[in-house]
Amino acid sequence: MPSHTNPIKTWAVSDHSSLGRTWPEEPHPHIHQQDRERIVHSSAFRRLEYKTQVFVNHEGDMFRTRLTHSLEVAQLGRHIARALDLNEDLTEAIALAHDLGHTPFGHAGQHILNQCMKDYGGFEHNLQSLRIVDKLEKQYADFPGLNLTFETREGILKHCALPQARKMGDIGQRFLQKKQPSLEAQLTDLADAMAYNRHDLDDGLRANLLTLDDIDSPLFNEHHQHISQQNPQLSGRRKVYAITRSMVNAQINDVIQNSLAQLQLMQPSSIEEVRQQPRPLIAFSEQMQTQHQHLKNWLRRHLYQHFRVHRMSIKAENIIKSLFDAFMHDSKLLPTDTQQNTPGTDKVQARIVADYIAGMTDRYAILEYERIFNPTSQTW
Repeated sequence: MPSHTNPIKTWAVSDHSSLGRTWPEEPHPHIHQQDRERIVHSSAFRRLEYKTQVFVNHEGDMFRTRLTHSLEVAQLGRHIARALDLNEDLTEAIALAHDLGHTPFGHAGQHILNQCMKDYGGFEHNLQSLRIVDKLEKQYADFPGLNLTFETREGILKHCALPQARKMGDIGQRFLQKKQPSLEAQLTDLADAMAYNRHDLDDGLRANLLTLDDIDSPLFNEHHQHISQQNPQLSGRRKVYAITRSMVNAQINDVIQNSLAQLQLMQPSSIEEVRQQPRPLIAFSEQMQTQHQHLKNWLRRHLYQHFRVHRMSIKAENIIKSLFDAFMHDSKLLPTDTQQNTPGTDKVQARIVADYIAGMTDRYAILEYERIFNPTSQTW
């Protein structure tokens, strides 16, 4: 395994090879570290603390939120980036920003907000994350948004439909040209998937929606059996942690070994050669990818479609649809600083409403619903 003291490889993004920022600024010696700092200090990042991962925030203090998920993705990404001699600062910046555009109430929130926006351009959290860092954050006097580097913005935009890509300028070109993103972006995408499976499994067990004996997954079962044989006296939360930690360590080792083999085989001499590859170079082995996908599919059926999760999702959808309809019907219900100053089209108004709702935390959305629809509410 390469030492983290080695220089960054020619196929990795460096501060010197960055394509820079949209708005010119004074040169900075560590441009991707600066991106990470801007993200951490943004309002949207702070709000992730109270946005759902799977369980609504007030269901319990120990469940993951979008913030803890983003931190776990950053930790996984940085670990693997160091092993592969990639740009750790860039990897972490992408990881910390990738979920900024998520609505309250997790995927249920995005699903219903996209339905509400179907006649106005739709809603997709990936595009919303980019919209936040490019436009909606208001931290700086000289430019809108956070003015992040091209590489961080590219990593945030994991996928994009071709009609939308045509409107995205430089950031949409790789989708039109069918090119790969940077290795750091590829790595963050994989770390995101790894973190999802691990913590959703852990939270499902913590919520008693799942039991260890319920889980039917070759990846999980292998490590469950190993830990049970190695430590037969282990039980409860310590056993769960031991199993999931062993499982993720195996995935980390797999992606490092497989990606190193791919890089050594292809020997890309530049970032552009990385982009020209027919498939990502940062990837699981075929066997691990199959096991990872099997666990993901199992969780979809047995956790995300569990009746308790479904009940929370229905409540969430009702709240967001009711708020959207109310704000579209009467824009004066919006806070003064959110209302548009001049008359605009329904499409413009809908995007303002979507930005406002998507920026809410779970508890703020519930409070807004109470303010508008509960006649006995004492808050305004």
